[in-house]
Amino acid sequence: MTDAPRSPRPAISCVMPAFNEAANLPVVLAEATQQLATLTDRWELIVVDDGSHDATPAAMLPWLTRPGVRYVRLSRNFGKEAALTAGIDRAEGEVVLLMDADGQHPPTLLPRMLEAWLRGADMVCAARASRADEGWRKRIGTRLFYRLVNANPSVQIPVDAGDFRLMDRRVVDALKSLPERNRFMKGLYAWVGFRNEIIDYLPAERLSGQSRFSMKSLTRLAFTGITAFTNVPLRLWSGVGALIALGAIGFGLWIVVAHVIAGHDVPGWATLVTSLMFFSGVQLLSIGILGEYVGRIFDEVKQRPVYIVRGEAGCGALDAPAEPNA
Repeated sequence: MTDAPRSPRPAISCVMPAFNEAANLPVVLAEATQQLATLTDRWELIVVDDGSHDATPAAMLPWLTRPGVRYVRLSRNFGKEAALTAGIDRAEGEVVLLMDADGQHPPTLLPRMLEAWLRGADMVCAARASRADEGWRKRIGTRLFYRLVNANPSVQIPVDAGDFRLMDRRVVDALKSLPERNRFMKGLYAWVGFRNEIIDYLPAERLSGQSRFSMKSLTRLAFTGITAFTNVPLRLWSGVGALIALGAIGFGLWIVVAHVIAGHDVPGWATLVTSLMFFSGVQLLSIGILGEYVGRIFDEVKQRPVYIVRGEAGCGALDAPAEPNA
């Protein structure tokens, strides 16, 4: 089965999650809308305000009088994964772009992404060419994360590829059909499959402010990704339990043999206390890992919405005008 020919100037939706990016939005929106207008006559840029506490709503007001820009304001901060989901749910273009509002994703890369799509790629993701600008802890943590999450051979997440990507309509529809509440978007992009092409790039410096992703936030997101796409932690601790059991059997046999043959005294309370503390720690750690998976199940069965919209305003070139109510 062959794909239908693709239009060189398709309808494009650009989804841009934003959290406290009032200082960056005027510059980023100007660059992004200018680039979109050169690629097609039919485009929309959807800014998803993820519960910002700064002047983001005020920064958006001048743009809502112009056709092409839409504004979706969430009721609180649900996280970037939820904001991306809200934008994807509303994107109606043949092609959907995802990019950040901090200026680190260069709009000048969009023509290369569109060219790759025209050549047949269903998804084009931008991967960092280098992490030299990051600290050693983050680099080691990132390397360990990808090694763990890609232990599942059926779902391989491209290393160093973030949310900056272009997706065909088929990919977007597939993502919208997934019901997860604990959403790890990088894993979902890989899970749906389709033909993927990677473009290397170097992210620019933030225009203003600092990243809101702390080490704690990144660790939480990594746990979500690992528990959502691999059972390696459970299998690892099953293996650890088997090794400890074999070691305990061997140690018990050694004590019996030493006592019966050599007449050595059986080790006393110090050995017992040390062994109990060690095994208690192993058990608590394994229960904690199991609890992470059970907690994910608990979140899923509650079936709460991924996000709640406070209001929407503006209209894209693909939509009829909407009355501002944000």
